[in-house]
Amino acid sequence: MTRATPAAAARLSSAIRHAPIYLVLLVGGVISLIPFLWMIIASTHQTSDLFGTPLPVLPGGELLTNLARLQTDVNFGRVMVNSLLLAIVYTAFSSVVSIMAGYGLAKFKFRGRGIALGLILVTMMIPMQVLLVPLFQMMASLGWIDTYQAVILPFVASAFGIFLMRQSFLDFPDSLIESSRIDGANEFRTFYRIVLPVARPQIAALIIYTFMTQWNAFIWPLLMLNTEDNYTIPVALNTMIGLSRVDYSGLMLGSLLATLPLLILFLIFQRQFISGLLGGAVKG
Repeated sequence: MTRATPAAAARLSSAIRHAPIYLVLLVGGVISLIPFLWMIIASTHQTSDLFGTPLPVLPGGELLTNLARLQTDVNFGRVMVNSLLLAIVYTAFSSVVSIMAGYGLAKFKFRGRGIALGLILVTMMIPMQVLLVPLFQMMASLGWIDTYQAVILPFVASAFGIFLMRQSFLDFPDSLIESSRIDGANEFRTFYRIVLPVARPQIAALIIYTFMTQWNAFIWPLLMLNTEDNYTIPVALNTMIGLSRVDYSGLMLGSLLATLPLLILFLIFQRQFISGLLGGAVKG
């Protein structure tokens, strides 16, 4: 019989010590997946089946029927394109504003810099409901009701995004920026070639957060968009909730399809996103 090596014994001992933690994490992971699994199951059944006894625990055969009804009721293909267009454009503009503003507040010294940062942070404390009426009146005076620019522009400057990027750029050594300037590089070249590549993990986190914010937005698009052809996914799915009838299977299918772009976005940026989290946790 071969004796276990010290390294193998140490790994076994460590696994035994951490077994309760792994078990808790496993149980927590399974519990967190239950709503998502139920959404998949419910999207493949009729609504009446979801209130029967016993509840369905396996996927049914109504997926294509529910998909056809979803397309007929809310023109889901068009709605998905609308949401993607809005989210991509908003993410692009908002990310650029946040990166530029964060870099300026972190690396440029000017009078009133602290006051500007304070005012930006104060805006994070203002409830969204307080802004709805004045913003609606402003959009109406511009004739922008039922337009996409009315959905995008009022919130393109994100206080959270600006603060996130400022904190990221604060850790960048000023000596490297000064060296680049001495070598003759202008501010844009210094920022684009030297500073920006180092902040890629934080930018990936910003992109994911910004995309999710616009993708899941409901109240403001509901107020601004009046035409069904301009609806986003949250607004379109809300129309499926009637006073006397709710198409739960259609809602579940629409919600399931709406999560796919978010999953794809995270899979694309997961390495940079995790690097950003680790980089913020480990110093030195």
